[in-house]
Amino acid sequence: MSDAIKLPFWKAKAMQDFSKAEWESLCDSCGKCCCIRLEDEETSDIYITDVVCKLFDSESCQCSDYGSRSKLVPDCVTLTPENVDQLHWMPRTCAYRLVSEGKDLPDYHHLVCGDKNKIHEVGMSVQHAVVSELAVKEDDHPHRIVIWPGEPDIGS
Repeated sequence: MSDAIKLPFWKAKAMQDFSKAEWESLCDSCGKCCCIRLEDEETSDIYITDVVCKLFDSESCQCSDYGSRSKLVPDCVTLTPENVDQLHWMPRTCAYRLVSEGKDLPDYHHLVCGDKNKIHEVGMSVQHAVVSELAVKEDDHPHRIVIWPGEPDIGS
């Protein structure tokens, strides 16, 4: 009998081999990916705002209609093992991005610590810190640029 330590699925498997449940469980509900981003047309720099998709629930930090999100919000990006490496705008703290880059999940991630609320307790989510796009004029989005914890300085 082997004394080998069993690795968690995100370290033991290629992303393409994750089950649907494993894939979905990677999401830590930080909500950063639901924040509206702006791109500087001259520099291609991406800026993140505190304005979120109309479907975002600030309490749970999840989509209020996840199953229909692509129909209701046509520009909503469905993250897959095939496209995760190309989505450079994804938050640097995103578990999907971290795993695809071969990095460890942070201690506050629920798959590591066993507590889905830990991410909110340590201030690494956007819980209660965002406003719906329905409440902000599009012209005001540039005035709502923020730097979320764990993300680089603006323009980096």
